[in-house]
Amino acid sequence: MPEPRAASLRRDTAETKIAIELKVDGTGESQIETGIPFFDHMLTLFARHSLCDLKVEADGDIEVDFHHTVEDVGIVLGSCFKEALGDKRGISRYGWAMLPMDETLSRVAVDFGGRPFIEFRAPGGVDSIRGFSFSLVEEFLRAFANNAMANIHAEVLYGRDAHHMAEAIFKGLAKAVDLAARHDPRVAGVPSTKETL
Repeated sequence: MPEPRAASLRRDTAETKIAIELKVDGTGESQIETGIPFFDHMLTLFARHSLCDLKVEADGDIEVDFHHTVEDVGIVLGSCFKEALGDKRGISRYGWAMLPMDETLSRVAVDFGGRPFIEFRAPGGVDSIRGFSFSLVEEFLRAFANNAMANIHAEVLYGRDAHHMAEAIFKGLAKAVDLAARHDPRVAGVPSTKETL
């Protein structure tokens, strides 16, 4: 039986205090408190559909803006994945998802290959969702990718409703991460011809 893949990290700055506990091989349980209801909803969806167990406690300067809290949660969550996946022996490494959400269709691909990159494509001028700017979805993904050392491509292929577009991205990320992080019994060692990731 492999060691449990888990991490517990904390980040304190003058703007935010973030504590996250992650169990990669979970059942999708979550306890999320960021002070931003829509973001809580997105992180709950991420946990449920990635089948990770996730606890997030964030205390940020949301009276100024949601940006610092969203970005810093992305930083810590990405760092948790990096720590929990360790040397990445035996993982699939790549994951992808086409995710429909009513009128919206998203496409998300993830590579835990050690080279951080984010490509984000979505319609311009998307409405905010109860004060949550749609642009924060990209900021979260960038922070997550840079700290998980992951290459992430996320695109809203089409859609009209801002909530549905954000939700399709978070659910697509969840399914792609689940696939990429899975142990594959056929993978001997690190899934790279470089033999390191």
